[in-house]
Amino acid sequence: MEQDLSNYRKVYKKRELSKKEVLENPMELFQKWFYEVEEFGGNIEPNAMNISTIGLDSYPKNRTVLLKKYTWEGFIFYTNYNSEKGKAILKNPKVCLSFFWNNLERQVIIKGKAEKIAENLSDGYFETRPDGSKLSAWASNQSKIVPSRKYLDDKLTFFENKFKNKEIPRPEFWGGFIVKPISMEFWQGRPNRMHDRIIYTLQKNYDWKIDRLAP
Repeated sequence: MEQDLSNYRKVYKKRELSKKEVLENPMELFQKWFYEVEEFGGNIEPNAMNISTIGLDSYPKNRTVLLKKYTWEGFIFYTNYNSEKGKAILKNPKVCLSFFWNNLERQVIIKGKAEKIAENLSDGYFETRPDGSKLSAWASNQSKIVPSRKYLDDKLTFFENKFKNKEIPRPEFWGGFIVKPISMEFWQGRPNRMHDRIIYTLQKNYDWKIDRLAP
């Protein structure tokens, strides 16, 4: 099978990233961009982000997860700690996040270290989830091989019955990670592939060094 995609081309010309728009702290710029992406519309899930980890097999792996909160410290998402992703992070906490907001022709690429958030914070978020999502956290041994779809459906039914008319607690193996950035790159598409790229790098004194990269 062969398909030539060399004619897939797009001219990026919606915005620019000028020096006057570069804020002192990258989290401020991230918040500004996130609001602009939401207001512009067209991205169904602007909080969808790619996370790259180094697996137990030493191969990198990417997958999409949902950002649930960001603070001055970093970016929070939730997962099964026993999943392939969770185990990879617990062994090697160095990860990379990336957002692609095609509606404004923007990317944000974040390198950082992930760590578990406090249990009470995971409890608080878990309480806000719909019951179906709570039950699926119990029913799914995430990333494990299963014999059939019926096996999964039967496990879900088991936990539906177990917690019927009861409060559904958070499983100990499920919770949040926060990714604390050491670098954040903001990429704005520009015509003729002369894109704007601004990178923030965290210094030992916790100030951010700001540089422009060639496209």
